[in-house]
Amino acid sequence: MHSAALEEDHHLTSQVLIGHLVLADREIARGYVEVRGSQVASIGTLADGAPPSANQMIDFGDAYLMPGAIDAQTHARSQKDNEDFIWASRAAAAGGVTTMVDMPYDAGRLICNAERFELKKAEAQAQARIDFALYGTAHPSDGAAYLAEQARAGAIGFKFSTFGTDPERFPRIPPLMMLDCMREAARLGLMVGVHNEDDESIKALIARLRTEGVSDYRAHTLSRPRFTENLAIHQIYELGAESGCRAHVVHCSNGRGMDICQSYRQQGFSSSIETCLHYLSLCEEDDVARLAGRAKVNPPIRGHAEREALWRHIAAGQVDAVSTDHVSWSLDRKDQPNMLDNASGATGLELLLPLTMTGAVQRGIALPHIVQVLTSKVAKLFRIDHCKGALEVGKDADLVVLQRAPYTYRASDSGNNFANWSPYDGRTIDFKVACTMLRGQWVFDGARVLAEPGNGRFVAPPAHEALS
Repeated sequence: MHSAALEEDHHLTSQVLIGHLVLADREIARGYVEVRGSQVASIGTLADGAPPSANQMIDFGDAYLMPGAIDAQTHARSQKDNEDFIWASRAAAAGGVTTMVDMPYDAGRLICNAERFELKKAEAQAQARIDFALYGTAHPSDGAAYLAEQARAGAIGFKFSTFGTDPERFPRIPPLMMLDCMREAARLGLMVGVHNEDDESIKALIARLRTEGVSDYRAHTLSRPRFTENLAIHQIYELGAESGCRAHVVHCSNGRGMDICQSYRQQGFSSSIETCLHYLSLCEEDDVARLAGRAKVNPPIRGHAEREALWRHIAAGQVDAVSTDHVSWSLDRKDQPNMLDNASGATGLELLLPLTMTGAVQRGIALPHIVQVLTSKVAKLFRIDHCKGALEVGKDADLVVLQRAPYTYRASDSGNNFANWSPYDGRTIDFKVACTMLRGQWVFDGARVLAEPGNGRFVAPPAHEALS
């Protein structure tokens, strides 16, 4: 289908890209995407005849052409004076990620009011090479007081935590306060994403393990067993059910957690769920035992059986997003001999699409399911599907060309000057990003990131009637 309005504007640069299209609902073996200016003008198949004429036509052969990925969870500023958007967005562009959604837990500045939100937005705008969106949050001393002003500033949603990592940078929001916040978020038409771990149980288990002297790689999982995650998941969805808010669990590491989400959906509630690249690509027996602190994330990476359960839920269409939860801690924060003393989080922005595709193909999972959890479902979750998340007429021409070309990944490949380590270092990956397009412009050519800082744009959901 063609857009007549776009065709009539002869001043727009036109491109036709040919390859194996992978969309959210189908694949087109010899398909094309027509791009005019910054938007998609049409898609089609060569089986129906010649593609539209264009200023430039590129045939990528049997390489995959897919919508640019949306990373639903990044932490570019968790460590002060570390990577920031200038490097995180560089790694993203090299990995086929065209929009990154950054969390509000910045070192030294919790993003919990409009003044801080606007400051972060301006600073990120000056640095980002790809498009970006921002979560807001609440400080425990404020409750829901400053959510509406963050919504007016363009917050994609609100992030809260059932676990207190740090009272200022990453605070716990208790259930009654979270209910108030969810009610306000529902009024504002925004989703709420919640870190899913039970605070009381985990802190008691950590104290017990320290007393017992357990400090090797097992200590992390022993301090955060599966039930501590799923207790929190129940709480999050029940508060969502009570408030009418879209309650979203931001990183589920186990199949039972996915089952809980599905049960609330079947009851008619707006419940959604996300898992992460590390839960799909690593397991405790093979990887945490070897990597120790470099594989420490919250909730923990679980065993092989849980990893495969997550893939089955993706195959069944029951997962809303796959993200990286990317954070580029300096190595001194990840290589402590006592597992419990290491910071939680891992790098991965440049591998979200290649590694997820590798795992899916190895398991025979239909590729449209991967497009859904990396693009279309994510865009709908955050209400940015008016411009992002699909190769559809009138939407931003964000796309990635992915080639099947097995290689051994090295952390030095990331393009991130601050990420000189990776839990995936030395891993064989079957797919490589050949190039990345953002709004009709190439931002990565397979070897170099072409986009300069400031190229990215802030993305926000359309204004809700509650803000007028």
